[in-house]
This record gives sequence, C-alpha cells and structure tokens, in this order.
Amino acid sequence: MSFRLAAYAVCIDGARVLLVRCGQPSGGTNLSLPGGRVEHAEDPVDAVIREVAEETGCDAVVERLLGVDSRVIPAAEARSGLVHQNVGIFYQVRITGGVLRPEPNGETAEPVWIPIPDVVHLRRSSLVDVGLALARTRPATGHVPSVPVGGLVQH
Repeated sequence: MSFRLAAYAVCIDGARVLLVRCGQPSGGTNLSLPGGRVEHAEDPVDAVIREVAEETGCDAVVERLLGVDSRVIPAAEARSGLVHQNVGIFYQVRITGGVLRPEPNGETAEPVWIPIPDVVHLRRSSLVDVGLALARTRPATGHVPSVPVGGLVQH
C-alpha cells in the first residue's frame, strides 16, 4: 500500500474558482485544484502556499482550514497498481499577488479561473468536487460525504 499526504487550495473569487489544467499520461487534460504532496517535515500550510506559487505563479495566504478528505484507491484503479491512500488537507486561500502562468517544468499546463457553475460540465479530478463541497457547506466536522473514486469525473 502506498500513502500520500497532500495539501490543496480552494481559491474562490466571487463566482469563480482557481483550477489548474494537468496533462495526463494517456493524453488530454483534466482540471484540478492547485496543490500537491506535503514534503517530509513540511507544514501543510507551507505546502499549500508553495504549491499555489509553483503551479500558478501567484502568492497566496491561507484564510482557513476547510477540511480533510481520506480515500483509499483500490489497486485496480491506482496508477501504481498498488492500493493507495491519499489524505488531502483542503484550505481556503486568497491570492495576494503574482501573475498567472504555467508551472515551469511541471505537470501543470495552465492555471485558469472557471465560473463555479461551469465546473460540473468539465473533466476534472474528484478533488475539485471535494474542495468545492467543503467550501460551500463548511461542515463542523471538516468532512463531506464521499465523492466516487476511480479516475476523473467526466460529463
């Protein structure tokens, strides 16, 4: 079994959310939240700020913790072929400066502001749905009902 701790940014400005286009090994792109792996000995708050800067070119501040999502991906559906657990920490962030640009030499092809009502029609990671649900409902437990796992949400 593999394990990953990650921090994700939910940045909402009015009726838009900041997402990143990520290239896929099979071709095409999907949308995801800015964020990624928390490095060894790194604070998750520092990780999410670093990831926003790396993937979007923007400076950000964390405004609040939204919640935590833990999911186990069966071996048959995991890229590695091994059972994988991903624990994602979701933060509400605000952009404070910088200019949107693609991640240099990275997996992120392009950061984009997307109208929130349009997100449901786009090919995206289930992380987007989790982050938006946490931002919308702000549950006291910091947990929303499970979003189906197993690839991209496609409509």
